Amino acid sequence: MARYLGPVCKICRREGQKLFLKGDRCYSDKCAFDRRPYAPGQHGQSRKKLSEYALHLREKQKARRIYGVLEAQFVRYFKAAEAKKGVTGDILMQTLERRLDNVVYRLGFARSRAEARQIVRHGHIAVNGKKNDIPSYLVNEGEVIAIRAERRDAEVFAGLQESLTNHKTPAWLELDVENLQGKVLHLPERSEIDVDVQEQLIVELY
Repeated sequence: MARYLGPVCKICRREGQKLFLKGDRCYSDKCAFDRRPYAPGQHGQSRKKLSEYALHLREKQKARRIYGVLEAQFVRYFKAAEAKKGVTGDILMQTLERRLDNVVYRLGFARSRAEARQIVRHGHIAVNGKKNDIPSYLVNEGEVIAIRAERRDAEVFAGLQESLTNHKTPAWLELDVENLQGKVLHLPERSEIDVDVQEQLIVELY
């Protein structure tokens, strides 16, 4: 499955804000955005006034990069959201938030969405007791997402239960630290998604 393989820190610098794409590194002194808070490239430090189209485009790019979605897939998400009854922007954000890799990240099983995607692809996750290695799988209300029992001793999960004791889980998810699993209480409302994206600009762009 295709995914972005380029330098991640340049993405934050390009968007002009921290997107927290590298987990713990984003909170350390090594964060490239803190050290060089301007766009990459030889003209990165020159101030440019963005056109209206550029503002809309940057917002779309920011949403794509936060959730690790490529252009064609993002367009499919938008068209599906547009076809449903309700506020298109809210439905789009809800769809992105329901991705399995994002849910694994939200439950605290991974330090970043990129790591969560890898954990899912490597077969560490089960949905309703069945192995699921599809990062783009959309979770539904009532489903249980867990680290498979036979994979809990993997190195990637070392010390996980301790780190989860202070983890803040979104209101639409319920975390069971002891059993390393979470449950979808309800589909996320826009007010429960703490992602700094102005989805109305994305709707206007398309």
